[in-house]
Amino acid sequence: MAAQQDGGGTERAGGTLERLATTIRERREAGADTSYTRLLLDGGVPRCAKKFGEEAVEVVIASLGEDDRALEGEAADLVYHLLVLLEARGVTIDAVLATLEQRMGLSGLAEKASRSRKES
Repeated sequence: MAAQQDGGGTERAGGTLERLATTIRERREAGADTSYTRLLLDGGVPRCAKKFGEEAVEVVIASLGEDDRALEGEAADLVYHLLVLLEARGVTIDAVLATLEQRMGLSGLAEKASRSRKES
């Protein structure tokens, strides 16, 4: 199944990410007995990073299969766990989206080259 673009997809995606990030932030205050997000956050960055890595592997495995729905589900899990990891580190989704926005319009090779110069 080919990827589809729609007129409002980018705005909708940004809004969804921001709403999910807000929910994750609010779950810090939820009871650990009722919130999976709270359990992850209570484990700190190591637990959140480990779970994110596990989900990334599941995305890779699903991408090699034929089932687009499985890949969509695993990708959604990965995004959720990325947002939990960002929350654990105190990095906002707005900061990540701003970085992506800055990179828009640059070719991937030019953007990568500019990072290499900064890192040297």
